[in-house]
Amino acid sequence: MKTQQGTHPAAESIKRRYIIMTFGEKLKNARLKAGLSQEQLSEKLHVSRSAVAKWETDKGMPDIANLKATAQLLDVSIDYLLDDSDMLSCKTMKEAIHPADYQKSGKCRCWQDAAVLAKFPKAIQIFPLIRKKKLSRIESIMEWTLLPAFGIFQTVDQINSGCAFYLAEEGDRQFFIAVSKEFIEYSALAARVNDKKFEVGNYIYQKANYALI
Repeated sequence: MKTQQGTHPAAESIKRRYIIMTFGEKLKNARLKAGLSQEQLSEKLHVSRSAVAKWETDKGMPDIANLKATAQLLDVSIDYLLDDSDMLSCKTMKEAIHPADYQKSGKCRCWQDAAVLAKFPKAIQIFPLIRKKKLSRIESIMEWTLLPAFGIFQTVDQINSGCAFYLAEEGDRQFFIAVSKEFIEYSALAARVNDKKFEVGNYIYQKANYALI
C-alpha cells in the first residue's frame, strides 16, 4: 500500500521520526520524556515556571548557564537542543568514563581515540573530527582583522569545550560522538554524512586527515 504521493507508509514513518523541531519543541519533548512538569523543571533550574513556558513556546532562550543545566537535567546534549537542522536524533546516550582506563595504541593518538574504539568495536569506520564554531558577522570581522594571529574565538571555544569529537559508522548507522574527561556521549545521525564537512547546531565539523578504522 502506498500514499497518494507514491511513498510507502514505512518510509513516511521514518521521515516523521526526524521531523524538524524548534528549540522549544525539543525542550518540551525532552522534559516530558524525563517525566517533569514545567514547574518541576523550573524549580530544579531555579527559574520561574513562566520562563520555562517562554522557552518551550520559542518566545525566549535560556542563558548559557541554564542551557547547560537544562541539557544535563534532561539527559540530552546541548548540540541536540540547538541544532535546527535535526542532524542528530532525539536519543542521546551518555556514559561515565575514566581516562586512565584507556591507553594509546595502534592508530590511536590520544586516550579519547582509544575510548571511542572500545565503545564501538563493531564500527567499520571512525573519523576524529575537527570542530569549528560558526562565527557571527562581528566575530568574523574581529577574528580575521583585529586578531588574525590568534583566532581568539575559536581558541576560547576549544578550551571551553574540553571535548574530542568523532564520527563512527556501524552497519547502516552513523554516530556523532563527544568525549570529555567524565563522559562519552553519542547520538545516531538523522541524515547520513558523506561529505568531509557537516554541520551540527552552531558548529562545523570536518573529518581529520586520519581514521581510526
